[in-house]
Amino acid sequence: MAVKMRLQRHGRKGYAYYHIVIADSRAPRDGKFIERIGSYNPNTNPATVDLKFDRALYWLNVGAQPTDTTRTILSNEGVLMMKHLQGGVKKGAFDETEAEKRFNAWKAGKENAVSKTKAQLDAEKQAQIKERLKAEQEVNKAKAKELAAKKAEALEAKVEEAAAEAAPVAEEPAAEAAETPAAE
Repeated sequence: MAVKMRLQRHGRKGYAYYHIVIADSRAPRDGKFIERIGSYNPNTNPATVDLKFDRALYWLNVGAQPTDTTRTILSNEGVLMMKHLQGGVKKGAFDETEAEKRFNAWKAGKENAVSKTKAQLDAEKQAQIKERLKAEQEVNKAKAKELAAKKAEALEAKVEEAAAEAAPVAEEPAAEAAETPAAE
């Protein structure tokens, strides 16, 4: 029986996530499997991987063949690195403690790189938020300026209208006063 480590699709259309399973190569993609060893969610940034490290290493050592995508996931999680180091221990190139030390150094470097990437993404996101806020403030200032100009125009129009109404009223008493002395 050929055993594969592969992804089993779950989720809805356009928003898939995957279970990492050990299955017979003849079984359907989403069908019967031997063991579920983890999950993979590509919808998050960075992608979320939850993996049973020991079980994945066990299945690799007993001959399970990972698919291309699963191989990449296992490589990123360090399972293939540990298998490689265990091979070095079997050959006598170094001992188990040296293998653990090398793996821990690799894992620390990997976690450091991931944390730097996350920090960079967060910084870019904050910069975009500040940029949008600044642009929105500029738009609001322009709108406020335009509104102030419209209010000033309306006020000027009202003042002119009031002055136009007051001018004939002021002219009438002056005209009456001018007519009164002529009549006397």
